[in-house]
Amino acid sequence: MKIGITCYPTYGGSGAVATELGLELARRGHEIHFISYSQPFRLTNFIDGVYFHEVKVNNYPLFEYPPYSFALAVSMHEVATREGLDVIHAHYAIPHATAAWMAREMLREEGRDVKLVTTLHGTDITLVGKDPSYRSVTQFSLSKSDALTAVSTWLRDRTVAEFDFDGREIQVIPNFVQPRVYDRDRYAGSHVWGAPGEKVLMHISNFRPVKRIPDLVRVFAAVRESIPAKLVLVGDGPERVAAGELAERMGVRKDVVMLGKVDSVAELLANADLFLLPSAQESFGLVALEAHAAGVPVIGAGGSGLEEVVSDGESGALLPVGDVEGMAAASIRFLTDPQALSGASAAAREAAARFATGAIVPQYEALYGQVTGL
Repeated sequence: MKIGITCYPTYGGSGAVATELGLELARRGHEIHFISYSQPFRLTNFIDGVYFHEVKVNNYPLFEYPPYSFALAVSMHEVATREGLDVIHAHYAIPHATAAWMAREMLREEGRDVKLVTTLHGTDITLVGKDPSYRSVTQFSLSKSDALTAVSTWLRDRTVAEFDFDGREIQVIPNFVQPRVYDRDRYAGSHVWGAPGEKVLMHISNFRPVKRIPDLVRVFAAVRESIPAKLVLVGDGPERVAAGELAERMGVRKDVVMLGKVDSVAELLANADLFLLPSAQESFGLVALEAHAAGVPVIGAGGSGLEEVVSDGESGALLPVGDVEGMAAASIRFLTDPQALSGASAAAREAAARFATGAIVPQYEALYGQVTGL
């Protein structure tokens, strides 16, 4: 099957999932065409059957903002026509599903058809989609998709509650991971950030406000008061600088390591003892799944899709959003009890196994087959 995939190429879960899906589909014999304004950050090594098509946006003086949605639709139409695509898979509703609908309508005017699958990843519904400026076009684009998927039951339920679907099905296909890639025995000792005996806490994200970065720093500061530890921050975004400044004010800056953007995090996670994810909400929490695959327990906030990945009291701990004291106490409890940490690590790997590539990707293949009849 020939499949076009459009995603945001920037650092974040939706782009990572879309790219890994495309690569795995190519390994299974499909022909994959990524269509975006830049090469996805996880698309570092091309394999047979994988192609990238860059969307060019001309910035005419007349336009206050470059019309990316139109340029994307034209690129989708061109790639679908030239390569004979069977499916366009839009990851993140706005503007990808909208552009895909325009491309499909142009193709239909020419007597061709391509099926549109849209995968919802979270903020495209909970933040962007709810914005009055985008709500109606989000509703329209979703209604025009041939199939809709969500990465968690929590996100599916939120979508149904926020938008009118007239009973239309949204299939839950969770994110996935290749456990062997995150086997910590492959990388143990490859990175040493502290002195012997110091525990390593880690956080990986795009450092947007929803991640509650100040809570993260305060949790670490409380942990640091009790035990020797380092906090390793991976990624970049609007609150990364502020994180360093807060750590400085709290007297723990010397124990915070900032690595910036790293494309492959498996080797880093293999050298962590605990993963912190105090987000206001996570539609799924791909990075938590990756941490679990590396045998790293997760301390985070409950009440959203993270509950479908992390088992509270088993593979980590989930506290109310903003409960810095509770998260710090849970972290200290794991880090000072080797038996509890070892048990949580084993539970984390077991949890990750449920989301292995071989169990999840065939669900997308089956969905493509349903909408195309191929």
